[in-house]
Amino acid sequence: MTFPATRLRRLRKTGVLRGMVRETELTPSHLVQPLFVQLGQGERTPVPAMPGVERLSISQAVEEAGEVHAMGVPAVLLFGVPVDKDEEGSGAYDDEGVVQLAVRAIKDAHPELVVITDVCLCAYTSHGHCGVVLEDGTVDNDVSLELLARTAISHASAGADAVAPSDMMDGRVGALRARLDSEDFKDLPVIAYSAKFASAYYGPFREAAGSAPAFGDRRSYQMDPANAEEAVREALLDVSEGADVVMVKPALPYLDVVRRVKEATRVPVAAYNVSGEYAMVKAAAAAGHIDERAVVLETLTAIRRAGADIVISYHAKDAAEWLR
Repeated sequence: MTFPATRLRRLRKTGVLRGMVRETELTPSHLVQPLFVQLGQGERTPVPAMPGVERLSISQAVEEAGEVHAMGVPAVLLFGVPVDKDEEGSGAYDDEGVVQLAVRAIKDAHPELVVITDVCLCAYTSHGHCGVVLEDGTVDNDVSLELLARTAISHASAGADAVAPSDMMDGRVGALRARLDSEDFKDLPVIAYSAKFASAYYGPFREAAGSAPAFGDRRSYQMDPANAEEAVREALLDVSEGADVVMVKPALPYLDVVRRVKEATRVPVAAYNVSGEYAMVKAAAAAGHIDERAVVLETLTAIRRAGADIVISYHAKDAAEWLR
């Protein structure tokens, strides 16, 4: 029946009615807070491109993780900022590396908090690429797999609750799964950056992590932003290799991909609300153009509506406070 018998505004009349028929739920339990961890004593180093985000010493990361958890956010995602780098990114799989030390400290202080670790080499290599670079400047996919697997094992041994490979090498989920299973970490989940696009939205992150490539770009291994069907193929391959969660990164410009991946895989899907998206909201809010709280909550709800079960966001801590 049509108007006047059908009036969709009837269920929008009050806040209680709107809440009763709301289709998409956003709670702190859907969020993950990324943390940048560096060595040092009690230090917090602001990231200029990302107001409110800091590189944290391990003690400060422990404190921040506790605050995040107290607000109902169930998980943090750790990125290491090492002091030294080399051609093969050996700091990534050093058992006494910055992420490994941070995992131990955070899990000791907050055992119920889920600690996820980013598994990649880019922040640890002198060239800034996500794998081993050959003399001709190309990234060697298969050699890189061994180092990524070593990194995952090192993180697992330190006590990580899940590992998240973000390198975009072919076959890395299978390589990590096989190595984890062979070393008695068969119950450790793999959260795969399955559809990670070669995006212009990553700039502020590279400043925070010190991970910008020294030459060239990452288009030979990260995805072409024009491709959605390929993103579905990537996700399905990762599921077949043993991924427990698949991820789309970035989130907002790729909500259609989030929906396609969710419908195709029927596994839990994460979406990464990345640094460029965060920085734009912060800049617009600082200029007085938008209401930051309203925009952030609308944005995170939209990502959930598209099909994301998990939303990784630098807004997570603030959003959790607003939702409370």
